[in-house]
Amino acid sequence: MSLAKFEIFSTVVELGSLTKAGETLGLTQSAVSHAIAGLESDWGFSILNRGRSGIHLTSNGELILKYIREILKWNEEMVQEIANINGLEIGTVRIGTISSVSIHWLPEIMKKFNEYHPSIEIKLMEGDYDDVEHWISNGLVDFGFVSLPTSQHFEVIPLKKDRMLCILSDEHPLAEQNKISFEMIKEEPLIKSKKGSDNDLIRILKENNVTSNIKYELIDDQAIISMVGNGMGISILPEMVLHRVPTNVRILKIERENYRTIGIAATSFKTLAPATKKFIEYLKSWLIEPTRFNTI
Repeated sequence: MSLAKFEIFSTVVELGSLTKAGETLGLTQSAVSHAIAGLESDWGFSILNRGRSGIHLTSNGELILKYIREILKWNEEMVQEIANINGLEIGTVRIGTISSVSIHWLPEIMKKFNEYHPSIEIKLMEGDYDDVEHWISNGLVDFGFVSLPTSQHFEVIPLKKDRMLCILSDEHPLAEQNKISFEMIKEEPLIKSKKGSDNDLIRILKENNVTSNIKYELIDDQAIISMVGNGMGISILPEMVLHRVPTNVRILKIERENYRTIGIAATSFKTLAPATKKFIEYLKSWLIEPTRFNTI
Protein backbone atom coordinates (compact mmCIF):
# COMPACT_ATOMS: atom_id res chain seq x y z
CA MET A 1 0.00 0.00 0.00
CA SER A 2 1.81 3.15 -1.21
CA LEU A 3 2.24 6.48 0.51
CA ALA A 4 1.23 8.09 -2.78
CA LYS A 5 -2.31 6.75 -2.35
CA PHE A 6 -2.39 8.04 1.21
CA GLU A 7 -1.32 11.48 -0.02
CA ILE A 8 -4.04 11.45 -2.67
CA PHE A 9 -6.71 10.45 -0.12
CA SER A 10 -5.65 13.15 2.32
CA THR A 11 -5.57 15.82 -0.40
CA VAL A 12 -9.02 14.86 -1.73
CA VAL A 13 -10.47 15.22 1.77
CA GLU A 14 -8.67 18.52 2.37
CA LEU A 15 -9.87 20.08 -0.90
CA GLY A 16 -13.22 18.30 -1.10
CA SER A 17 -12.78 17.54 -4.78
CA LEU A 18 -11.18 14.86 -6.94
CA THR A 19 -10.50 17.42 -9.67
CA LYS A 20 -8.85 19.96 -7.35
CA ALA A 21 -6.78 17.22 -5.72
CA GLY A 22 -5.58 16.10 -9.15
CA GLU A 23 -4.64 19.65 -10.11
CA THR A 24 -2.74 20.12 -6.85
CA LEU A 25 -0.87 16.81 -7.16
CA GLY A 26 -0.32 16.97 -10.94
CA LEU A 27 -2.57 13.97 -11.63
CA THR A 28 -5.59 13.34 -13.81
CA GLN A 29 -8.98 12.96 -12.17
CA SER A 30 -8.97 9.37 -13.43
CA ALA A 31 -5.71 8.66 -11.61
CA VAL A 32 -7.10 10.15 -8.40
CA SER A 33 -10.29 8.08 -8.67
CA HIS A 34 -8.24 4.95 -9.35
CA ALA A 35 -6.10 5.54 -6.24
CA ILE A 36 -9.17 6.00 -4.02
CA ALA A 37 -10.80 2.90 -5.52
CA GLY A 38 -7.58 0.97 -4.87
CA LEU A 39 -7.61 1.89 -1.19
CA GLU A 40 -11.27 0.94 -0.87
CA SER A 41 -10.56 -2.39 -2.57
CA ASP A 42 -7.56 -3.09 -0.31
CA TRP A 43 -9.48 -2.24 2.86
CA GLY A 44 -12.82 -3.75 1.90
CA PHE A 45 -14.98 -0.70 2.67
CA SER A 46 -15.86 2.71 1.20
CA ILE A 47 -13.99 5.76 2.44
CA LEU A 48 -15.67 8.49 0.40
CA ASN A 49 -19.22 9.31 -0.59
CA ARG A 50 -19.54 11.02 -3.96
CA GLY A 51 -22.68 13.06 -4.62
CA ARG A 52 -24.02 16.24 -6.15
CA SER A 53 -22.98 18.20 -3.09
CA GLY A 54 -19.39 17.02 -3.43
CA ILE A 55 -17.05 14.60 -1.68
CA HIS A 56 -17.69 13.50 1.91
CA LEU A 57 -15.98 11.02 4.20
CA THR A 58 -17.83 7.89 5.18
CA SER A 59 -17.83 7.00 8.87
CA ASN A 60 -15.07 4.44 8.16
CA GLY A 61 -13.18 7.04 6.17
CA GLU A 62 -13.25 9.38 9.17
CA LEU A 63 -11.78 6.66 11.38
CA ILE A 64 -8.97 5.95 8.91
CA LEU A 65 -8.10 9.54 7.98
CA LYS A 66 -6.40 10.40 11.28
CA TYR A 67 -4.05 7.42 10.88
CA ILE A 68 -3.31 8.34 7.27
CA ARG A 69 -2.35 11.87 8.28
CA GLU A 70 -0.15 10.58 11.10
CA ILE A 71 1.63 8.24 8.67
CA LEU A 72 2.19 11.10 6.19
CA LYS A 73 3.39 13.38 8.99
CA TRP A 74 5.92 10.86 10.28
CA ASN A 75 7.10 10.07 6.76
CA GLU A 76 7.71 13.78 6.08
CA GLU A 77 9.60 14.09 9.34
CA MET A 78 11.71 11.01 8.56
CA VAL A 79 12.60 12.35 5.10
CA GLN A 80 13.59 15.69 6.62
CA GLU A 81 15.62 14.03 9.38
CA ILE A 82 17.53 11.92 6.84
CA ALA A 83 18.25 15.06 4.82
CA ASN A 84 19.29 16.85 8.01
CA ILE A 85 21.74 14.06 8.88
CA ASN A 86 23.23 14.37 5.41
CA GLY A 87 23.62 18.12 5.77
CA LEU A 88 20.74 18.98 3.45
CA GLU A 89 17.81 21.32 4.09
CA ILE A 90 14.52 20.22 2.59
CA GLY A 91 10.94 19.91 3.70
CA THR A 92 7.57 21.56 3.98
CA VAL A 93 6.30 23.65 6.90
CA ARG A 94 2.50 23.79 7.18
CA ILE A 95 1.24 26.70 9.26
CA GLY A 96 -2.24 27.65 10.46
CA THR A 97 -2.53 31.41 10.73
CA ILE A 98 -4.92 34.24 11.57
CA SER A 99 -5.42 37.40 9.54
CA SER A 100 -3.41 39.83 11.68
CA VAL A 101 -0.39 37.53 11.74
CA SER A 102 -0.69 36.90 7.99
CA ILE A 103 -0.64 40.65 7.34
CA HIS A 104 1.87 41.97 9.86
CA TRP A 105 4.33 39.15 10.57
CA LEU A 106 4.46 36.43 7.98
CA PRO A 107 5.36 38.33 4.79
CA GLU A 108 8.66 39.58 6.20
CA ILE A 109 9.37 36.42 8.19
CA MET A 110 8.80 34.17 5.17
CA LYS A 111 10.85 36.40 2.87
CA LYS A 112 13.84 36.43 5.23
CA PHE A 113 13.52 32.75 6.14
CA ASN A 114 13.45 31.81 2.46
CA GLU A 115 16.69 33.72 1.89
CA TYR A 116 18.43 31.50 4.47
CA HIS A 117 16.56 28.28 3.68
CA PRO A 118 15.51 28.36 0.00
CA SER A 119 14.76 24.62 -0.20
CA ILE A 120 12.17 24.69 2.61
CA GLU A 121 8.61 25.27 1.39
CA ILE A 122 6.08 27.15 3.51
CA LYS A 123 2.36 26.40 3.18
CA LEU A 124 -0.27 28.57 4.89
CA MET A 125 -3.88 27.94 5.88
CA GLU A 126 -5.67 31.07 7.13
CA GLY A 127 -8.80 31.12 9.27
CA ASP A 128 -10.07 32.14 12.68
CA TYR A 129 -8.94 30.79 16.05
CA ASP A 130 -11.37 27.87 15.92
CA ASP A 131 -10.22 26.92 12.41
CA VAL A 132 -6.55 26.90 13.44
CA GLU A 133 -7.23 24.74 16.51
CA HIS A 134 -9.20 22.32 14.33
CA TRP A 135 -6.36 22.10 11.78
CA ILE A 136 -3.79 21.41 14.50
CA SER A 137 -5.95 18.70 16.06
CA ASN A 138 -6.54 17.02 12.70
CA GLY A 139 -2.94 17.18 11.50
CA LEU A 140 -3.60 19.55 8.61
CA VAL A 141 -0.92 21.93 9.89
CA ASP A 142 2.30 21.36 11.84
CA PHE A 143 1.59 24.27 14.18
CA GLY A 144 -0.64 27.31 14.26
CA PHE A 145 -0.95 30.84 15.58
CA VAL A 146 -3.57 31.07 18.34
CA SER A 147 -4.78 33.37 21.06
CA LEU A 148 -3.93 32.00 24.50
CA PRO A 149 -5.31 30.25 26.43
CA THR A 150 -6.16 27.58 23.90
CA SER A 151 -6.99 23.86 23.99
CA GLN A 152 -5.37 22.08 26.93
CA HIS A 153 -4.45 19.26 24.57
CA PHE A 154 -1.86 21.45 22.81
CA GLU A 155 1.67 22.46 23.70
CA VAL A 156 1.98 26.23 23.42
CA ILE A 157 4.69 28.88 23.14
CA PRO A 158 3.57 32.45 24.02
CA LEU A 159 4.98 35.02 21.60
CA LYS A 160 3.56 38.50 22.15
CA LYS A 161 1.08 40.40 24.29
CA ASP A 162 -1.10 42.54 22.04
CA ARG A 163 -3.17 45.32 23.63
CA MET A 164 -6.91 45.44 23.07
CA LEU A 165 -7.95 49.00 22.21
CA CYS A 166 -11.24 50.79 21.67
CA ILE A 167 -11.98 52.48 18.34
CA LEU A 168 -14.73 54.96 17.59
CA SER A 169 -15.57 57.63 15.06
CA ASP A 170 -13.76 60.96 15.35
CA GLU A 171 -17.24 62.51 15.62
CA HIS A 172 -18.23 60.38 18.59
CA PRO A 173 -18.87 62.32 21.84
CA LEU A 174 -16.08 60.33 23.55
CA ALA A 175 -13.54 60.89 20.77
CA GLU A 176 -11.53 63.47 22.75
CA GLN A 177 -11.00 61.21 25.77
CA ASN A 178 -7.43 60.06 26.49
CA LYS A 179 -8.59 56.79 28.02
CA ILE A 180 -11.96 55.10 28.13
CA SER A 181 -13.68 52.94 30.74
CA PHE A 182 -16.06 50.05 30.20
CA GLU A 183 -18.66 52.00 32.17
CA MET A 184 -18.50 54.74 29.54
CA ILE A 185 -19.12 52.39 26.61
CA LYS A 186 -21.33 49.65 28.04
CA GLU A 187 -24.46 51.03 26.30
CA GLU A 188 -22.71 51.80 23.01
CA PRO A 189 -23.61 49.74 19.91
CA LEU A 190 -20.72 47.31 19.47
CA ILE A 191 -19.34 46.00 16.18
CA LYS A 192 -17.43 42.78 16.69
CA SER A 193 -15.77 39.96 14.81
CA LYS A 194 -17.71 36.83 13.90
CA LYS A 195 -17.73 33.90 16.31
CA GLY A 196 -14.40 32.10 16.16
CA SER A 197 -12.48 35.39 15.91
CA ASP A 198 -14.05 37.12 18.92
CA ASN A 199 -12.55 35.01 21.71
CA ASP A 200 -10.44 37.85 23.13
CA LEU A 201 -13.26 40.41 23.10
CA ILE A 202 -15.70 38.00 24.79
CA ARG A 203 -13.08 37.18 27.42
CA ILE A 204 -12.28 40.78 28.39
CA LEU A 205 -15.95 41.79 28.44
CA LYS A 206 -16.62 38.90 30.81
CA GLU A 207 -13.60 39.78 32.97
CA ASN A 208 -14.93 43.36 33.29
CA ASN A 209 -18.56 42.31 33.90
CA VAL A 210 -19.82 44.04 30.76
CA THR A 211 -22.95 42.91 28.93
CA SER A 212 -22.31 44.12 25.40
CA ASN A 213 -24.81 45.78 23.08
CA ILE A 214 -23.81 43.92 19.90
CA LYS A 215 -25.14 45.58 16.77
CA TYR A 216 -23.13 44.00 13.95
CA GLU A 217 -20.86 40.96 13.52
CA LEU A 218 -18.39 41.02 10.63
CA ILE A 219 -15.68 38.71 9.34
CA ASP A 220 -13.14 41.28 8.13
CA ASP A 221 -11.29 43.60 10.54
CA GLN A 222 -11.04 46.35 7.94
CA ALA A 223 -14.81 46.22 7.43
CA ILE A 224 -15.27 46.71 11.18
CA ILE A 225 -12.91 49.71 11.14
CA SER A 226 -14.78 51.23 8.18
CA MET A 227 -18.15 50.79 9.91
CA VAL A 228 -16.77 52.45 13.05
CA GLY A 229 -15.40 55.34 11.00
CA ASN A 230 -18.86 55.92 9.59
CA GLY A 231 -20.43 56.12 13.04
CA MET A 232 -22.21 52.77 12.99
CA GLY A 233 -20.88 51.78 16.41
CA ILE A 234 -17.67 51.27 18.39
CA SER A 235 -15.36 48.28 18.51
CA ILE A 236 -12.56 46.75 20.56
CA LEU A 237 -9.76 45.24 18.49
CA PRO A 238 -6.15 44.11 18.95
CA GLU A 239 -3.47 46.75 18.43
CA MET A 240 -1.88 44.73 15.62
CA VAL A 241 -5.06 45.13 13.58
CA LEU A 242 -5.11 48.91 14.03
CA HIS A 243 -2.29 49.67 11.62
CA ARG A 244 -2.79 52.80 9.51
CA VAL A 245 -6.44 53.32 10.42
CA PRO A 246 -8.34 56.05 8.54
CA THR A 247 -8.21 59.58 9.91
CA ASN A 248 -11.91 59.43 10.83
CA VAL A 249 -11.24 56.69 13.41
CA ARG A 250 -9.96 57.40 16.92
CA ILE A 251 -8.00 54.80 18.91
CA LEU A 252 -8.35 54.95 22.69
CA LYS A 253 -6.69 53.03 25.49
CA ILE A 254 -8.99 51.11 27.80
CA GLU A 255 -8.87 51.24 31.59
CA ARG A 256 -6.95 48.41 33.29
CA GLU A 257 -5.06 47.47 30.14
CA ASN A 258 -6.36 44.33 28.51
CA TYR A 259 -4.40 42.09 26.17
CA ARG A 260 -4.61 39.14 23.89
CA THR A 261 -1.59 36.85 23.97
CA ILE A 262 -0.57 35.54 20.57
CA GLY A 263 1.22 32.22 20.67
CA ILE A 264 1.84 29.15 18.60
CA ALA A 265 0.40 25.74 19.37
CA ALA A 266 1.12 22.19 18.25
CA THR A 267 0.24 18.71 19.40
CA SER A 268 3.93 18.37 20.31
CA PHE A 269 6.86 20.66 19.56
CA LYS A 270 9.38 17.92 20.33
CA THR A 271 8.27 15.70 17.45
CA LEU A 272 8.16 18.42 14.79
CA ALA A 273 10.24 17.94 11.66
CA PRO A 274 13.62 19.74 11.41
CA ALA A 275 12.35 22.28 8.86
CA THR A 276 9.45 23.26 11.13
CA LYS A 277 11.74 23.59 14.15
CA LYS A 278 14.04 25.85 12.10
CA PHE A 279 11.11 28.06 11.13
CA ILE A 280 9.90 28.37 14.73
CA GLU A 281 13.38 29.31 15.95
CA TYR A 282 13.63 31.98 13.25
CA LEU A 283 10.12 33.23 14.13
CA LYS A 284 11.08 33.65 17.79
CA SER A 285 14.34 35.45 16.96
CA TRP A 286 12.50 37.80 14.57
CA LEU A 287 9.95 38.73 17.22
CA ILE A 288 12.45 39.68 19.92
CA GLU A 289 14.07 42.45 17.86
CA PRO A 290 13.49 45.60 19.99
CA THR A 291 12.37 47.81 17.07
CA ARG A 292 9.83 45.34 15.75
CA PHE A 293 6.72 46.89 17.35
CA ASN A 294 5.40 50.38 17.86
CA THR A 295 3.01 51.37 20.64
CA ILE A 296 0.59 54.25 21.01
